[in-house]
Amino acid sequence: MKMKVGVIGLRMGRAHLEGYLQNPNTEVHAICDTNPETLKDVQKRYSVPVASPDYRDLVRMSELEIISVASPDFYHREQSVEALLAGKHVLCEKPLALTLGDCREIVQAVRKSGRKFMVGQVVRFSPGFALTKEIIDSGEIGELFFVESEYAHDYRVATGVGNWRKDPKRPREPFIGGGCHAVDLLRWIAGDPLEVFALANHKCLPDWPVNDATIAVYKFQNGLMGKVFCSIGCVRPYTMRSVFYGTKGTIISDNTSPAIQLCAQRYCKAKAHYSFAEIPVNVSSHNVSSEIDYFVERILGNLPLDMDAVEGSKTVASCLGAVISAKEGRPVNIRELFAAFA
Repeated sequence: MKMKVGVIGLRMGRAHLEGYLQNPNTEVHAICDTNPETLKDVQKRYSVPVASPDYRDLVRMSELEIISVASPDFYHREQSVEALLAGKHVLCEKPLALTLGDCREIVQAVRKSGRKFMVGQVVRFSPGFALTKEIIDSGEIGELFFVESEYAHDYRVATGVGNWRKDPKRPREPFIGGGCHAVDLLRWIAGDPLEVFALANHKCLPDWPVNDATIAVYKFQNGLMGKVFCSIGCVRPYTMRSVFYGTKGTIISDNTSPAIQLCAQRYCKAKAHYSFAEIPVNVSSHNVSSEIDYFVERILGNLPLDMDAVEGSKTVASCLGAVISAKEGRPVNIRELFAAFA
């Protein structure tokens, strides 16, 4: 018997809906969105039995076993906690939340409910990044000594429904809301950072209430260095170009190119002839279907999740550390921030 699913928020949530529809173990039974036209259109297009503008209607439905929270960031804590305490398994879009306090409440609700919870850090399912991690874990490029990633996305064309991303009443730090993709990628591959120092400026989007560019330098274990650049005002195509330098090679990858680049010492007979080989990969920058397949598999098998609430909280803390550093002009100890939800 298929598990019944509800989806809250139908912008990013539409990808969730389609992912559940293609999974043989789930069926979409209910949807929620505050825009009546969107709600009506999606219900008709996908033949969803129940549609409501109030997410609480989905939380109260005893027949739902899974809820996807794909609403704007500042609703994640409230909707995730209520769904968990109502006995639902929850897949929540990234970032988990915008504050450590909200993260802590979600972690506590997960522990109290005993339900499965996953944060949608979808770049972990991007084929190029997944292959990059596989190669690094194999030892092919030796020990990592420097890693970098970037989240470059022109938000002039991505202000969010109702311009929620630029709402001065609820300022959303871009380094947490979007930059969390790049930070989570480095955490996934390089491990937890220990400390961060960051600089930020506000030159591209003067009518936005937050800095629009940040560069953060991270200290990891064993002397490994890292850097993350986040810009929401850059004039260029979206990219998450990332570079991983190891003692025996280098990998350049992103989530929008049909290949990753690998330069490995053992393939180069003469140092003067170093070159990059291209390894083809599928292009899937937001591979939500694979993310949902993984989530459903973990529920059915009662297996632990790699992107659970604590993991999502660590990514938020690693981002928040950079925001604090840029504002206060000092290095921030990230391990101290982790203590908020340990």
